[in-house]
Amino acid sequence: MAVTIDPTKTIATIRPALHGQFIEYLGECIDGGIWVGPGSDIPHTDGIRQGVLDALNELEPPVLRWPGGCYADTYHWRDGIGPRDQRPTTFNENFGTYELDDHAFGTDEYLRLCEAIGAQPWINVNMMTGTVAEARDWMEYCNRSSGTELADLRAAHGHPAPYGVQLWGIGNEPWGGGGTMTAPGYVAAYRAFASAMPRFTGSVFETPQTYAIASGPDGNKPRERVAWTRDFFRALNEYRQPPIHGYDLHFYNWNIDHEADTPTDFDEAGWDRVIAGCLELEDVIVEQWDLIQEGLAGVPQPESTLEPRLESIDLVVGEWGNWHRDAFFARPALSQQVTMRDAITTALTLDILQRHADKISIACNAQTVNVLNSVILTDGDATIRTPNFDVFMMYKAHRGATALAVEPVDAASGAHVFASVAEDGTMLVNLTNPSMTTAADVVLEFPSPMRLDRRQTLAADSPTAHNTAAAPDAVRRVAEALSGEASPSHTVHLPAGSITVLRIGQP
Repeated sequence: MAVTIDPTKTIATIRPALHGQFIEYLGECIDGGIWVGPGSDIPHTDGIRQGVLDALNELEPPVLRWPGGCYADTYHWRDGIGPRDQRPTTFNENFGTYELDDHAFGTDEYLRLCEAIGAQPWINVNMMTGTVAEARDWMEYCNRSSGTELADLRAAHGHPAPYGVQLWGIGNEPWGGGGTMTAPGYVAAYRAFASAMPRFTGSVFETPQTYAIASGPDGNKPRERVAWTRDFFRALNEYRQPPIHGYDLHFYNWNIDHEADTPTDFDEAGWDRVIAGCLELEDVIVEQWDLIQEGLAGVPQPESTLEPRLESIDLVVGEWGNWHRDAFFARPALSQQVTMRDAITTALTLDILQRHADKISIACNAQTVNVLNSVILTDGDATIRTPNFDVFMMYKAHRGATALAVEPVDAASGAHVFASVAEDGTMLVNLTNPSMTTAADVVLEFPSPMRLDRRQTLAADSPTAHNTAAAPDAVRRVAEALSGEASPSHTVHLPAGSITVLRIGQP
């Protein structure tokens, strides 16, 4: 297999936000995972589990989405502020969690976590059981600088400066657990919520400091997702348009129809099925992007020159990841181990997102800790970094680089290739061998001589290998410096079921 990589064939800058993460009050993602509380014997900083905090500081997720997910549409933000011993206790039925919720981890705890790890917060407001006034007050609490009751309340809770939250999701999955709405019904509700968003500027002519994200379709429903987006834009284009900046598509790689297939016990057919399933996202992205452009073409021309016409909306992938059948029956809810099979699909999904950097502004892995496609697991006082953690670490250097058009993306041998180039001409090339049993050799060809500087490889002796508290490093990336001669052609050997990232420099 030969692949030509030309640094002049560029696509777009890879926005760091494509490497975002997502946390929700689901199972032990937050309570018991991220949050252990200030009185815990588990090492922590202000109630945040130290092992998780250390891992997130190393990972540096550019975006952290919260509080849901489905939880967002039953969450009332005032339950999670103020003295913890005065916060109400409610019941969390989110996706089978079925636990009491003491709201110890709320807005200030979340936003301080974002500050600690350098992540941009993305807050989803309660659109189903909440009100427009409640959502607007939440924004005021987070972002108004001073002088108002809500700004003073935030200061009284220990944060005088505004948090400056820019990303605001209006509802979550309204076609399902967020209200079982129709697209026109959702747009009607969205208009009020988005129009009520404070701008946090000094003039209506200044760019607002808030970024409104509308709920897109269920990416796993081929007919419904097309109908939803077309109906959404028909309704949006009636009369004037409310503020809208992003359109949030959700897509899970479902593995739920094969009872014998579990996260850590599967055969080669199960391996191949899950690997193939993640690749559908590429077609969904292209389809939805085209539908957005079709919808924007129908935006009416305003009758006033002071009224700008809506010209663009970013495509966002707010939730993505593997979802295995066993997670539905797991306790804590939706807990799921991570093997090399999941790591391969995580790498291929990130490749897809980066390859469409001209279309996608933000994407969030679901979820960061203890749930589904996690990068971190916890077990008692142990914090375990999954193979997915290594994939994100291996891919960090792509952030801010320029995605390259590489052909073939997927050759007959099965190896997948993605490449980016930095401003200094250094290239990063991802080589993923999705075969569970067969190694592969890939020939990389360049327009001029290039030098292989460094190689990182993630592989395992067994496809079902995974990390646990007893064996936290069973699957770990291996890095090695390379010192070969500059050449226009290099052959790279890929172990079966492996991910390789090469740093390639000019001679």
